[in-house]
Amino acid sequence: MTNTYTGYVGTYTKGDSKGIYKFSLNTAEGKITNVEVAAELENPTYLNLSDDRKYLYAVTKEGDNGGVAAFAVDNEGKLNFINSEVLAGSPPCHVSVDNNNRYVFSANYHRGSVESHLLKEDGSVLPAASVIKHEGPAGPDPRQDKPHTHYAGLTPDEKYLVVIELGIDALITYKVKEDATLEKVNLLPLKGGSGPRHITFHPNGIFAYIMTEFSSEVIVLKYHDENGHFTEQQYISTLPSGFTENNQGSAIHISSDGRFVYAGNRGHNSIAVFRVEQQTGELSFVEHVSTEGDWPRDFVLDPTEKFLVASNQESSNLVLFSRDEGTGKLTLLESDITVPDPVCVKFL
Repeated sequence: MTNTYTGYVGTYTKGDSKGIYKFSLNTAEGKITNVEVAAELENPTYLNLSDDRKYLYAVTKEGDNGGVAAFAVDNEGKLNFINSEVLAGSPPCHVSVDNNNRYVFSANYHRGSVESHLLKEDGSVLPAASVIKHEGPAGPDPRQDKPHTHYAGLTPDEKYLVVIELGIDALITYKVKEDATLEKVNLLPLKGGSGPRHITFHPNGIFAYIMTEFSSEVIVLKYHDENGHFTEQQYISTLPSGFTENNQGSAIHISSDGRFVYAGNRGHNSIAVFRVEQQTGELSFVEHVSTEGDWPRDFVLDPTEKFLVASNQESSNLVLFSRDEGTGKLTLLESDITVPDPVCVKFL
C-alpha cells in the first residue's frame, strides 16, 4: 500500500506561476513535499483527470484564444503535452471528462457558454462538437450582467450533462449524443441573486449539492434520473450568523461515504463542514475551519480521505489538514506550502 500520492495544482499565470504544478503527499508523515512545475501553460486554472488516470485535461489560454489542453500522465506522474483545442475569446473556467474517456466538457464564464468535445483513443481533443451560448434574464446582482457559465459535468449515471449558470441563477441539463453534441433537456431556476457556481453529487446518485458564490449557501437538490430534472430541498448558509463582510462561495466536495459535505468561503477564508442526513440528503452544520490564508479557491480530499488540501489563491499557499472520518472535522497540519496563485487541486 502506497503512502505517497501525487497532486496537481492549476493556477493563474498572471504573476510568478509557470502553469500546472505537482506535489507529493506523504500520508504516513502527513506532509506535502516536492512542489515543482509539471507543465508550462498559460492560465490552467482548472484541471481534471480521466477516470483511468492516464490523461489530464486543463483549461488553457493561447494568445487571444482559450480552450482545453490534453496531457498524458506517465508512471511517475509526469505530464506530456498531447494537444489543445481553442476558440477565439477567453478561456473556460471549468473542465471535466466522462468515465470512458470519450468526451470532454468545458464551461466558459466570460462567454456564458458550454462546450463539448470528442476525445480520440490517444487522449487528444477534437474540435468542439457543440458550443451553446446561454440566454436568459440576468440575475439581480450587479455581477450578473449576462450569462456566466461556471461548471459543466456529467451526472453520476452519465445520462446527462449538468451545467451551472451563475449569471442567470440556473441549473441546465443536457443530453449528450454519441457525436458529443448537446441537446437541452431542462432548466431549473434557482434563487435570484444566489450565483450558483459548482455542484457535487452524493455517492447514492440521488442527492446533489450546489455551492452559491453570491449568497454563500449550499443548495440541496434531488436528482430525477428518469427525466434529467432536479428539485430543490434545502438552502443552508456557509457563513456564521452575523458575518457581514465580503464573501464569495468557492468549491464544494463530498466525502465518498456521503456523510460530509465541505464548502469553501473566500472572504471569510474558511471551509464550512456539514453532516449529511442520509435519508433526506439535507445538511446540518458541523464547524468552520480557517484556511490559514486568503481566498480559498478550491480544495480536495486525498485518495485515502484522511487528508484535505486547500488552495489559497491570493496568499499563494496550499494548506494540509488531517480529516476525522467519524466526525468530518479538520485539523491543521501545514499551511506554508508555497504555490503561486493556486486555483484548483486534484489528486492522481
